[in-house]
Amino acid sequence: MANLGTARAAPGEVDTGRLEIGETRDGTTVGLPVAVVNGARDGKTLYVQAASDGDELNGVGVVRRVVPRLDPTELAGTVVVVGVTNYYAYQIAEHRNPIDDTKLNRAYPGDESGTTSERIAAATFAAASEADIALDLHQGSTSRMIEEVRVRCGSRHRLHDECLELAKVFDCGYVLDQKGPDGQLARAGPDEGVPTVDPELGGSVGWDAESVRVGVEGVFNVLRYYGFLEGTVTTRRQTRASGFEQYGSPTGGLVDFEAELGERVSSGQTLFEVTDVFGETKAEVTANSSGIFWRSRRLPQVATGEYVCSVGTDIDSY
Repeated sequence: MANLGTARAAPGEVDTGRLEIGETRDGTTVGLPVAVVNGARDGKTLYVQAASDGDELNGVGVVRRVVPRLDPTELAGTVVVVGVTNYYAYQIAEHRNPIDDTKLNRAYPGDESGTTSERIAAATFAAASEADIALDLHQGSTSRMIEEVRVRCGSRHRLHDECLELAKVFDCGYVLDQKGPDGQLARAGPDEGVPTVDPELGGSVGWDAESVRVGVEGVFNVLRYYGFLEGTVTTRRQTRASGFEQYGSPTGGLVDFEAELGERVSSGQTLFEVTDVFGETKAEVTANSSGIFWRSRRLPQVATGEYVCSVGTDIDSY
């Protein structure tokens, strides 16, 4: 029997349920939507979660496509899924948990007696830490961003190679291989011996069909490569960045981008210009380093110092 919260599945069965994480302000019990797909044959356990940030919905789109396609009679091992992780933020389509104003993906491994976010992190981390492999499905919030997979444990970590292999198997084509901030699941998981990566499935308002498609293919690549499902996966070379430069606006106004997402840019190349509302150029911002135009804001209006775009640097392939 495999279980998570109230979801319980015998070998060859699927079940859905709720993972209790506390109560709302009126005392109503809150449970995260979870699914357990228990294969008819023994094998590894894959943990998948989505919507750690409440406005990042492409991962939810992946989950709702993947779970119905999983036939437990054809599966070796178990797939455990948390469909919506940051419950409170998801309800209001915001990035952070409004109850404690916390970004959930900075709260891992969590605390069973801590804040609301720490309790959610503790409950979901307990499930992730029992798995053999973990996927934390994200996106670039509402910014525009290429599809990529983030390896966050750091190059000196004992599981770095395993996480890098997992990122390559997921196969977005791009990998950010850079140690992440404390509290990320993709950092905490490897510390517990579980290879964990953070697929960033583009960036959109709501969800984007192409990014969801990439994510669905990525999950099934993982299922086949690691023996959950029959079939072979031929891994291709990925473009890897180990640095990340962010650019803000030196002035207020309206942004015109001179580079496209995924474009290779050179040091000194113009990334964007800022004009006033009458079209007069106020500033031009150039790349400090060569790299790939990785992410950009969606709305054109900016204030002085406001985030505009990012370039992935220290590029290689593997």
